[in-house]
Amino acid sequence: MTSNGRRVVVNTNISIDGYYHGPGGPQDMAFVMPYALTDVARDHLTGLWQPATTALLGRTLAEGFMSYWPPVADQADADPRDRGYGAWMRDAEKVVLSSTLTEAPWPNTRVFDEPAEDVVDRLKTEEGGDIVVFSSASVIKALLAADRVDRLSFMIFPEILGGGARLFDTGLPASKWGLAHTATGEYGVVSLAYDRLRTAD
Repeated sequence: MTSNGRRVVVNTNISIDGYYHGPGGPQDMAFVMPYALTDVARDHLTGLWQPATTALLGRTLAEGFMSYWPPVADQADADPRDRGYGAWMRDAEKVVLSSTLTEAPWPNTRVFDEPAEDVVDRLKTEEGGDIVVFSSASVIKALLAADRVDRLSFMIFPEILGGGARLFDTGLPASKWGLAHTATGEYGVVSLAYDRLRTAD
């Protein structure tokens, strides 16, 4: 599934007990701060976007990311890694999965109302670098279910939320993964990445 060498890399933040948001719903993300401002978290994010040319996002995440990140590129007092990510998010290709958008309100953006696995199959026939899914849980879950993920990337934050939404649903296809990266940082934050181990056909 790696035509042209393009990888599908998915990334999200999770708590020690495996939740990507708390029991209060999708907006219950307070556990992410202040860990997202640590050096290991910023370096983790930089390692994701530098080899990538495409961001694959669900509509809700796209709206949030595109309103927040591109202006950071021009903030003189922002961390240089944050400015770099803001510029990348502004300039890179965005692919947004949506059943409600009819056209993209952002530059360099294509919109598809199709299953995530069909979209990445098409993207993998095109030239480019990594295809990165940033925190769009619905997209990540669909790609995991379809076995289209080449790298699983996480920031694990040292809190137990006791409830919320989990990334890994029951019934996913069995698969094997190899550790590709690990780093630890301030407050006990852990950066992890696993590569899908596939057998030759």
